[in-house]
Amino acid sequence: MSKFFFNDRNQMVSDAIEGIIISSRFRNLTRLDTDPAIRVVVRKDWNKSKVAVISGGGSGHEPAHAGFVGKGMLTAAVCGDLFASPSVDAVLNAIVAVTGDRGCLLIVKNYTGDRLNFGLAAQKAKKHGLKVEMVIVGDDISLPDNKQPRGIAGTVLVHKIAGFAAEQGKSLGDVRDIAQSACDSIASMGVAMQTCNLPDQNEVEGRIKSGHVELGLGIHGEPGASTLESQNSQKMIATLVKHLRKKTGSDARLAVMINNLGGVSSLEMAILTKELAHSELKDQIDYLIGPAPLVTALDMKGFSLSAIVLNDKFIKALQADVETAGWCPLVKFHAMPIKKHRVIRIESSVKPSENADVKSLVVSITRTLIEQEKALNALDAKVGDGDTGYTFAQGARDIAQLNEDGKLPLNDSAALLELIGERLATVMGGSSGVLMSIFFTASGQKMAKKQTLVDALLFGLAQMKRYGGADLGDRTLIDALQPALEALKNSDLNAAVKAAQKGAEATAQMEKANAGRSSYVNSKNLKGVKDPGAVAIAAVFAGLEKR
Repeated sequence: MSKFFFNDRNQMVSDAIEGIIISSRFRNLTRLDTDPAIRVVVRKDWNKSKVAVISGGGSGHEPAHAGFVGKGMLTAAVCGDLFASPSVDAVLNAIVAVTGDRGCLLIVKNYTGDRLNFGLAAQKAKKHGLKVEMVIVGDDISLPDNKQPRGIAGTVLVHKIAGFAAEQGKSLGDVRDIAQSACDSIASMGVAMQTCNLPDQNEVEGRIKSGHVELGLGIHGEPGASTLESQNSQKMIATLVKHLRKKTGSDARLAVMINNLGGVSSLEMAILTKELAHSELKDQIDYLIGPAPLVTALDMKGFSLSAIVLNDKFIKALQADVETAGWCPLVKFHAMPIKKHRVIRIESSVKPSENADVKSLVVSITRTLIEQEKALNALDAKVGDGDTGYTFAQGARDIAQLNEDGKLPLNDSAALLELIGERLATVMGGSSGVLMSIFFTASGQKMAKKQTLVDALLFGLAQMKRYGGADLGDRTLIDALQPALEALKNSDLNAAVKAAQKGAEATAQMEKANAGRSSYVNSKNLKGVKDPGAVAIAAVFAGLEKR
């Protein structure tokens, strides 16, 4: 099945254009009313008194190109079919519709179809007596020996600089010259771990192997220049930066555009921006543009960096305000400001102590949770948000490190439980951290009153149930923890292990969760899937028996 929202494949581009126009906050866009196959978005406030700036190409790169139509950038955008160049007639109609005595500039990405269709349309427009110039953007540096480098995300920077010059009333020659100068000053490179999904494409195994990325793949999903066996954000940025510096030089002052190719989350884009800020390029960057989707490839899981060598004219042009939906204003590059603040935290003062048996017990529990991280995440992804393994492992790593460093009061069970409760409240995220903190803290307080360990843990469980609102049968870790502790009290560890396992297994048959993220999941998706928290508890008890 296709992974694409659409109604009519034949009307898809026209439907998207309508959505773009009616959602423009400046209300300054319209579509030429002509042949339905000619899809041209133009400025509604245009009066032909200045040089017109036209661009376009295949659809699927939104917000490019229609999202950059507006005062200060493009006068018109010619929209082709998905990943297909617009026709000669479409380009010609756009030129005729918006070009006055001052002439027009065509900004064309360096693809054969675009060059041919825009080029022939320019020749025809000249026969109509119109003044037309054209610049071709070839900012892709992933194939350095290619005589025809592709035009990719850096094209937007040419739109901005040429659009500013035109808005200032510059002549066609001047607008062309500064646009060409911008083309000569831009270098771009992209990377992706997944290509894009097409509207009429059934699910197929992706070209890019899991754990790999393609370097320099095209904005239509064309294979990249090379494949790397890594998805590490720091390595990806370092690789792109290395290539960009070769092109721009190590002394140039730069603005860098961080472009989302469509399928990367905002969190990942922020991480990549951080990596750029700490890369070898950091001392050359004066401005950032993005991170944002500017020239996308539908939902491609990838990003690109575009660097432009700055001069005063470019800075002024890039900083100027525009009335477009897609442009992302320049941000002056600076290091992250830090405001010092003393952490407010209530901590008990404990004295570390040694106890070999307890130390071994802590090692067993923490090791089990760390080893179970991926399996628990995968299980949680079926019924929740996919982070149970990470959350428990995060807490386990902290306690394991304290244990290894000899900082735990191993010979004082009450103090140990309370300290674990304090640490889990700090290092474990979400509701799990709070609940486990309540469990251990309450258990420690009960132990301080000379209760047995099992009774103390049962008291901690009661407090966790009280504040968390979950109970036995609600499809949570309680379904494994409560029977295990009760079996431990009435019998032995072996009985507790069996009870925990039985409780975890039972959650797979519970078709309704009454607590946690799973409570928002329908019964169909819950059936047959064990609760990851209960599985974690069962694994801990099983590990204790094996130690």
